[in-house]
Order: sequence, then C-alpha cells, then structure tokens
Amino acid sequence: MEMRRRLPMGVELVRRGVVTESDIEKALQYQREHPSIKLGDILHILNVCDGEKLIQNIGEIIGEKGILLTISSVKVNITEYLSLEVCKKNKCIPFEVSGNKIKVCFTDRAAEGKTDTVRMLLLNKGLVMEKYITFETEIEKIISSIENKASSDMYQSTSNGTIVELVDNIIKQGMEKRASDIHIEPLAEEIRVRYRIDGELVTATKISKDKQAQVIGRLKAISNMHQEKQEAQDGRILLYDDYNIRVSSQPNVCGEKFVLRLLKKNNKIRDIFELGYPGTEEDLKKSFNKKNSITIIAAPTGAGKTTTLYSLIDYFNSPEINITTIEDPVEIRIDGLNQIEIGNKSTFSGALRTVLRQDPDMILLGEIRDKETAEIAIQAGQTGHYVLSTIHTIDAIEVINRMRKMGLSDYDISSTVATTVSQRLVRTICPYCKKEREFTKEEKEIMSKIAEKYGDKLNFDNVKTYDAIGCEKCGNVGYYGRIGVFEVLNISEEIKELIVKGASTIEIREKALEQNYRPLIIDGINKVLKGHTTLEELNKQLIIY
Repeated sequence: MEMRRRLPMGVELVRRGVVTESDIEKALQYQREHPSIKLGDILHILNVCDGEKLIQNIGEIIGEKGILLTISSVKVNITEYLSLEVCKKNKCIPFEVSGNKIKVCFTDRAAEGKTDTVRMLLLNKGLVMEKYITFETEIEKIISSIENKASSDMYQSTSNGTIVELVDNIIKQGMEKRASDIHIEPLAEEIRVRYRIDGELVTATKISKDKQAQVIGRLKAISNMHQEKQEAQDGRILLYDDYNIRVSSQPNVCGEKFVLRLLKKNNKIRDIFELGYPGTEEDLKKSFNKKNSITIIAAPTGAGKTTTLYSLIDYFNSPEINITTIEDPVEIRIDGLNQIEIGNKSTFSGALRTVLRQDPDMILLGEIRDKETAEIAIQAGQTGHYVLSTIHTIDAIEVINRMRKMGLSDYDISSTVATTVSQRLVRTICPYCKKEREFTKEEKEIMSKIAEKYGDKLNFDNVKTYDAIGCEKCGNVGYYGRIGVFEVLNISEEIKELIVKGASTIEIREKALEQNYRPLIIDGINKVLKGHTTLEELNKQLIIY
C-alpha cells in the first residue's frame, strides 16, 4: 500500500481549518525575521487561533500527543524527577505522575536521542515515560519560572533586612553552597549575583538597581577599600572565622563589579591520590622529590595547579626537610612550612633570591612568570635544591616550548627539569543521586578509538557508567565536587638528548609516547571507566568528540 506523503505543516493546518492562508502568510513573514522559531510556535505567538487546538492538530500531523502545557498545568515538583540542567538541555518538562507512569512534554522538534535519554533517566527511577509535545515557548517559560523562583527565594532571604544583612547573606549562602567565587555584577537594570560551584557559574539572585550604591559601599567598607576611588582595587574580608576572602573590584560600564574568592582557613589538604593523581606511590616517588631538579605543573587558571602543589608538599613534608613556599597569595597555611607571601613591593624573583640564602631543601614557587624568575629557579635546581612551580601551557610537553620562549637555553632545561605535569578538573558524579547504566555503543566506540590511537585497548566487561540525575545535595545538577585528570612527562635521558639537540615538541612527544607517557584524555577515559565522572563531562572539559 502506498503511503501518503505528509503535506507541509502550514498547508496541513489550513486544510484542517485550524488556521487561514492569511495566518500562514503572517507567520512566514515573522519567520523571515526570526528564522530559528518554528512555524507552530510562531502561530502560537501570533495568537491566530486557540493554542490547545493548534498543538493538538500539530501533534496529530506528526504522530504525537499534543498538549498546551502551562505553568498551572504542571502538577509535580519538576526537579524531583529531572534536574533543571536535564530539562534545559533536552527541552522537556515532566508535568504529571500517576503510579509508575510519568507524563513528559517535549518540543515538537525533539530528536529521538533526547527523548531516549530522558526515558532512561526516568526508567532508572522506576517510572515509565509517556511522551507529549507542546510549544517550545511554553517550555522555555516554565524553565524560566523555575529559575526565577530559585532566584526569588534567595532574594527574599537576602533582602528583608538592611544592606549589611543583604551582603552578609550573599556571602554566607556562597559558603553553604561550596562556592569558590562570588560575582557581584552591576548590569543595566539590576545587580546579578553568581556563584562559581565546581567550576561552573550559576546565577544565585538578582538585586534591584536602586541598591547598587549601598551594596558597593558595604563591600568596600568590609574589604578595606577606598570608598571614593572609582578604579580597580584589591582588598580582603576578614569578618568570617573560617574564611579569608580576597576581593577584587573592577569598574565597568554599569558600575563596579566585585569578585570575592572564598579561601577556607585551615582547609584540609587532600591527599595527592585523592585528587585523582594516576599511578602508585612508587610512580610518585619516581617523578617527584628529586634533588637538583625542577617539577612544573602546567594548566589553565582555575584548573587546580596550586592544590596539586600543596598536596605534593604535604606528602613530602617532614621535620628533616626545610621547605619554603613563595606564593601570591598564601592560600593555605601549613604547619612546619616557611610560607612567604608576595606583596605590592616584592616579586617572585626577588623573594626567590632571598630564599636561596635560607638553606632550603625544597622550594614551592607559586608561578614562573618571566625569564628572570625562570633563570633563578633553574639556578636553584642546579645547586642542589628541589623546586616545584607552575606555568601556563596546554599540556606537559609544551612546558619545554614555553621555557624556550622565555629565553632559557636547551641545556638548562634538559639538565634541570625532571618532571612536567599537566592537569584539568572534571566534575564528579553526585554519589547521592547517580544512576548506573551500561555504556552505549557510541560511547564505547568513542573511547576505544581514542585509546587505540595511543596503543591502548579498553575492556568494557563488567564496567558501568552513571547518569548525572540531580538532587537537593548537588543543587539538582547531578555533579558534586571535582577530580583531577593528569598527564605526567618524566624527562628521561633520551628526552634530555632531544631537548639539547633542539628537537621539536612533536619529536619529543613521539619519544615520550614510546616511554609510556599518556595524554590527559587517557587518564580522563580511565576515570570515566572507574565511574568518577561521565564521558559528557570529560568532553566538556577536553572536547574529544
């Protein structure tokens, strides 16, 4: 039997008498100005006919159940079943539950992959999904209302008092939510407050514009900044027993933006292996704690370089070793260490010169920023000290190029640099709401292809992954905390020879791969296989597919 070819949506709706040809003309004119919006949504926006009738007919035309979903027709607590992140990503809303069945609305353009993902997430909760479609604009309104309610709830808790209480509550809630930074940003019509949690910025609340001067005044007062200066300033807030808060202000076109870095006092230093460092203790001792050498940690800003340095220092710290750190600023105070903080009138290179006269065994140098500091660090390594420092490059091998560009000789680099490490941070799956599942065929193919490129073979027998669902503990995002993904380059005698000869990083990489060096992505895949994180999160940080 020959199947009838479906007519274009507009023609079909006219044929059914739902809209007129004139309505379609108006909609097409609107679509020319807004090409990303579908015809059905435009007809709904233009209000040319009854919305319920329109979506039901669209549903019949494409073989789905259509419903005009509104905020009032949602009869469940949405985030109890799906995290807001999942709803936004898949453009869907769960709206009714009966027994073990749950009704979920998607847009009429939802790809099958999106519906399958949501179906599996709900199946893991013991619920069978019944699919409906609605207008994309209605789904966006409902998601926006959830976000606004969360923002409003916080605003109520921070605005029913004085400006002092308002600022205090913003800071305290940031602490409670495990924020590393608080952004207080004047915009054209409001002040936006955002928290950085596990590396992701999330909007916490919005404050009315008329309070801007008072909020800025309060922040400057408690940060010990000049009130009258309309220029970039740095300060500190020392009002909270457990936190040392660094504050930075920067004028923009709408006012002065403030970023508060929340540094917890006496924060417990995490074990280096707890951070996700690969290998055994034997591997660690082979790579680090060498006299007459330098170890360099390479990563972008915010990727946990300092945390790794502290963990290494803590691992090797003992009364028999004189350890000195030079930092900007000292973020964690460790008993038994000599910690030096760089001030306005001091530099890393100047402080390092002084430290070399203090009989150190091990030196932690916050960052190698320029040729002068690099040369003194090399000198320290060549004269019997062990130097740990950081540098900004994309991977462990590019550290060599970066030092070359600073003006260091190939001989100095090869004779002193013993180990380079590159790292990134990925979010770990929330242990309270994660749901186990099998890897898909596509996921296995992606990971196997990458592993084979570096001569490795993956075994997926009895290995499961998890879906990030979302719950109250993790703020409905499905992730809680972060773990490091590492690559380690041990500078062997063969690699030293290549460096001295001026070999390119391509040649050095080829030799390193022969000697069991593996890039970040391989450690990342291993952490996915161990269930620490998801392939989706790994891709977000390293872009692998």
